[in-house]
Amino acid sequence: MNAYLEPANPVTYEEKIKRSVFIANVCACRNEEEAKTFLNRITSEHHNATHNCRAYIIGETEYSSDDGEPSGTAGRPILNAIKRSGLVNVMVIVTRYFGGVKLGVRGLIDAYGGVAEHALSLAGSVERIMTKEFSVSLEYPSMGIVSKLLDAFSPKWNYGEHVSVSASVPVDESERVSRELEELKARRIILSWE
Repeated sequence: MNAYLEPANPVTYEEKIKRSVFIANVCACRNEEEAKTFLNRITSEHHNATHNCRAYIIGETEYSSDDGEPSGTAGRPILNAIKRSGLVNVMVIVTRYFGGVKLGVRGLIDAYGGVAEHALSLAGSVERIMTKEFSVSLEYPSMGIVSKLLDAFSPKWNYGEHVSVSASVPVDESERVSRELEELKARRIILSWE
């Protein structure tokens, strides 16, 4: 697969269910550090909340936390909502302010999952293309040949004693580009590449 979906926009969605207030926050997070930063921001904003339950899918990594709710009633339903949305690199935190009425196991699962699902639908999605970074070092006379190979990938050129160029190449094109760069190196048209 060459493409994946991330949330298009950060979203905050609030719903009252049997006197408890549920607030879902959705944010794109591309690594665990960004997820921690987002969690710290939401938990400090809602430090008086009863629970800040959460889940994320970052790349291949899945995580969920019930944050004190009965096991499997909050984090897992939020994670399932993310899976149904088809999004990756996303974290959803559902904050609950307890309103005095117990919801029971089924009620909690429905509340957390439903609020997360609604927030994710509001966030929308944007398609990202998986890429591989290439970096090439060359002499000035070889710029035309390398340009032909990399121009379709919006290369970034740097000029000094030698020329260096970097480009993000879609994964499905990377094998072909690797072969062509290796051939250019063997013919001494470029100095090096990685």
